[in-house]
Formats: sequence, C-alpha cells, structure tokens
Amino acid sequence: MMSLGRNLILFAGVFCALTSFAGNLEAARQDYLSPLALAADSQGKTLYIAEATARQIAVFDIAAGKVKKVIPLPDPPSGLALSPDGQSLYVTGAVPNGRIHVVDLKTGKIGKTLAAEHTPIAPVVSPDGKTLYVCNRFNNNVGIYDLASGEVVGAVAVTREPVAAAVTPDGKLLFVANLVPAGAADRDYVAAEVSVIDTVAKKAAAAIQLPNGSMGLRGVCVSPDGKFAYVTHVLARYQLPTTQLERGWMNTNALSIIDVPSKKLVNTVLLDDVDLGAANPWGVACTADGKYICVTHAGTHQLSVIDKAKLHEKLGKAAAGEKVSDATSSYDDVPNDLSFLVGLRRRLKLTGNGPRGLAVIGTKAYAAEYFTDTLGVVDINPEVRPAAQSLALGPKKRLTARRKGERFFHDANLCFQKWQSCSSCHPAQGRPDALNWDLLNDGLGNPKNTKSMLLAHKTPPAMALGVRDNGEVAVRAGIRHIQFAVRPEADAVAIDRYLKSLKPTPSPYLVNGKLSRSAKRGRKVFEQANCAKCHPAPLYTNLKKYDVGTGRDREKNLEFDTSTLIELWRSAPYLHDGRAVTMKDVLTKDNHDDKHGRTSDLTAEQINNLVQFVLSL
Repeated sequence: MMSLGRNLILFAGVFCALTSFAGNLEAARQDYLSPLALAADSQGKTLYIAEATARQIAVFDIAAGKVKKVIPLPDPPSGLALSPDGQSLYVTGAVPNGRIHVVDLKTGKIGKTLAAEHTPIAPVVSPDGKTLYVCNRFNNNVGIYDLASGEVVGAVAVTREPVAAAVTPDGKLLFVANLVPAGAADRDYVAAEVSVIDTVAKKAAAAIQLPNGSMGLRGVCVSPDGKFAYVTHVLARYQLPTTQLERGWMNTNALSIIDVPSKKLVNTVLLDDVDLGAANPWGVACTADGKYICVTHAGTHQLSVIDKAKLHEKLGKAAAGEKVSDATSSYDDVPNDLSFLVGLRRRLKLTGNGPRGLAVIGTKAYAAEYFTDTLGVVDINPEVRPAAQSLALGPKKRLTARRKGERFFHDANLCFQKWQSCSSCHPAQGRPDALNWDLLNDGLGNPKNTKSMLLAHKTPPAMALGVRDNGEVAVRAGIRHIQFAVRPEADAVAIDRYLKSLKPTPSPYLVNGKLSRSAKRGRKVFEQANCAKCHPAPLYTNLKKYDVGTGRDREKNLEFDTSTLIELWRSAPYLHDGRAVTMKDVLTKDNHDDKHGRTSDLTAEQINNLVQFVLSL
C-alpha cells in the first residue's frame, strides 16, 4: 500500500460482507450504518468511513472525535481508496452491475462513475495516483483503470472471489487475497491462494498457496519498506473429525507472511492462544514506522499488536532449525504452534462489536466496528495503558431480531473458548467455505462439503443426508455440536431470523439481469433431461431424497438430499463430497448410468447450454 506520510499507514485489506443485495440491504439501510472500511488522509486529520447498509461515506474529524458530514451513495459501499493528492475518494459499489464512484472531496459529491463488473471491492490506487485496481469479486478478476481517461486498460484473472488487495510502495506488484479455495474439496490439500499481479506487465506474476485448510482470507497489507506482505485468514483443521474444540481442533486463526521480492510464503503464525481463540481475523495494517503489525479480530472484538522485528527474528530461527518454543524447532512446526506469538503480541480488547476495517495513525489504531455502528480507537503505544473506546457514528438503534441474529452468526463469544463463529465456515452471508468437514451428525469418517445456508429454512431437510429435519434443527445442533455451547433459545431464534432473511445474489452468468441465449436453450434441455422432475421451480428442489449414484464406499447406494439449484454458481465444488469442480463434471463424468438426469445422449453444445442455465439461477 502506498505510504501516506510518516505517521500514517492506510489499511489495505478490504472486506467481504456485502454480497446479499437489494432485499437485505434495503431492509437494513434505514436502521443501521454497518461501517466496514476506512481510509485516512495524509495529515492524519480525517477518516473516511464506508457505511454499507446506510449507503454512505462518513467523514470523521479525528480531532473533534465526531462525524462532520456524510456523503450519500447510490450503492452499498464495499471499499474505498484515497488518491495520493487527497482530492478524490474512489468507492466501490457492491452491486451486480458494479460501479466505482469517484467522490470529489472538495465538493463532497460524486464527480463521475466508472463501470465495473459484478460486486467490485477493494479499490487500490497506485502510489503515483495514475492507476486504480479493483477486485471484481464474482468475475474472479482484477480490473485495471487508467485514471486520466477513466478507461479499463486491463483485467487479470485471479483464483476465486478476490476481496482484498494491497500494492507495493514502488507500485510494481499487487497482492490479492482470494476468499475461499478453488478446485475439488476431496483432495489431500485444499487452500485459498494469494494472487500476485505484475502491474507493469498487467498480468499474473504468481499464485501463492497458503497452508492446507486456509480460507476466509479477509485482509492484506504490505510493510512500509515493501519487503513483506501480511494476510489474515482462518486456518481450518478440516481433516480432523469435529469431536472437540480445545487447542484449535477445528479452526485456528492466522496471519501469513509473504516475502515480496521472491513472491513466496515465509510462514504462517497462529493468532490464537493455547486456550483462547482469536476468531475471524479481518483487517491488517503496519504502523508507518514498520514496528508493529495490527490485526482486527471480528469474531472476538479485539486488536492484535505484533512486534514485527521480533516476529521475523523468531521465524528466521525456526526456519534454521532452532528451538524457539516448546512446540517449535523447525519451519513446519510454526503453523501448529499456539504459543508462537507469546511475548511478541499484545491482544487488546475493543469495546465495539465486529471490528473489520483498520487504519493506524501514529500510535492510534482505528477500527470500523460493524455491528455497533461505532469507530473503535485504542492507543497501541506499549508504554501507555490501553483504554479502548467506541465513538458513535450515529444515533444508537434498537437491535431487531434479524440484526441480532446476524451479529450472533459472526460472534465467536457464543463459542466455547471463542475459536470460531458460524461465519468461520460460512464466510460470506452463510455461503460455504469450499471445504469438506467430518461432522458427527451422520457418523465418523465420511466428510461432507459445507452447504450454503441460503434458503436452508425453506428447503428441508438439512445436511447432505437429510439427517436434520429442517433449518431450525440444524441451527440448534450447530450451536451444541460445532460451537460446543449451550445458549438461550432466543439466540437460535435470532439466527433463524437472519438466515431466513438472506436473498440470492444475481448470477454473473446473467446478461443485463436476464438469461443469456445459451441459458435459454439450456432451460429447454433442463426439461428434456428430466432435471426439472427433482429440481422444479421456484426453489429448484422437490425436497426429497434420492440415490443418484454419487455415494462412495460405505455411503454407496445411500439417498442424498435434493439441494436447491439457486445460486449454484457460487457454491462450487459440487456433490456431497465436493469432488466435482464444475457443473460440467456433475453432468458428465460424475453422472453414472444417467441416475442424475438423462445427460449421456446430450451433445457437447447441449451440455454447455444446460450448464449455462443452472449457473444462471
């Protein structure tokens, strides 16, 4: 990320909570602000705050400690970036026909709007102010804009759901965090990647795979000296049966360190303590002097402050085979050592709920506290006793049942030892993490791919084998057997309300919101192949179970729940064990004896049309 002055570093990671459109946002926008991203001016006097459900930017006067004005937007903002001269603010609008609003900060109004793709997020301005980079989340690419002309001059494909980005101080490399893994889930190694873009050549320079189980990438920043990039994410232990939570048995929370010149992973450290999780790390930023790395924890409402020099010294010793803790005496030990950061990290409690975006000005850290509509602030100077406070960004609003449920869904305080929240495995409004988990609801040794929670309450039964009667039962079972907690019934009722409110995101396969010509032809094939019998509109499921020939080993010949096809484009990989990378795989190589639709006699063109149709739902 570009340097913004001696006492200022701007948070470079941008955020992932904005893909349930119209219905969800319209219902909430009048009541809540939902701050999620921050940008600070070069003098450290003003913070610009993206408020998602309010569809506005708040201009916060740091000295006065209050909002001095708001800038209304036509779209829910998903990220923002300030031009080096401080004259323009670039705000991504999280809508299917994406837009980037260029706000003239002299007038406080939108000067012009640039066209983007599906759900733009994480805008980053080059250090010279000439180029803008924007992650087009659901098109899986990064758009490159010439700011003089406002034209798109390139688009670089990345892995899957890019949600955060940071540019090096020399402007030559852009590091992009992809939210979830791509590919089959039944492999021995499944992990999300950090894409590296050569900004001069406008092409991919590297794809850095993080440790096995890495997913839920949220933030990325580059150190002021340009030597390292830091990425926040969840490190899932998905290959273990979910029998306990102690010592991060299911999910741990991590910071991965990347060497910028070599574009290689240095190592991954755990942000948890031995008996206390640090769930859902989100924003990450370095102090301007390079002494500290700061991380917000959206699930435990905290801020980690890590001594950068001591961290790298300890990592270097571990890489050389030196014993640096009771658990670590080699490079490979580090990602499993819950005590690695002892003596290197301070874990500061914030007073707001759901800290996401982060900016550090001098020794003050500022966090966008999503669920309390507040700006968290704490002094990270080790010689000062930390006294966090939350500054109101607007009038305090009553928590509706739906909002309370959304808050609980993201809150690790509900969980035993705070290792995870519901959103740890469902990182974007209940959508899946693309991993297989061996939950105990259907026996041991038979992992299943995480299912989307969208429409879960409308399409009973729940789980791949239909072992839960409905969504309500599944929510309560999840609290007991995945979070290992006993909670009041009111908590589960609130979570139900939130999940029932989720709306489908329009597919990127649609053309101007309508089926493409290929998809229209595919709709006819859908009927011809007898798909509609088990997947009838409008829910595209008949709520029954069938043996469609996909069971393997001891699950062979078992009947599986007929899942809804709505938003299928977003929930790869496919089938109960995530073996099918694409829908074409489902319809061809994984459809034995035509038990999953009559597809064996379809032409290649018909298969393609059918794929286009189901991915448009």
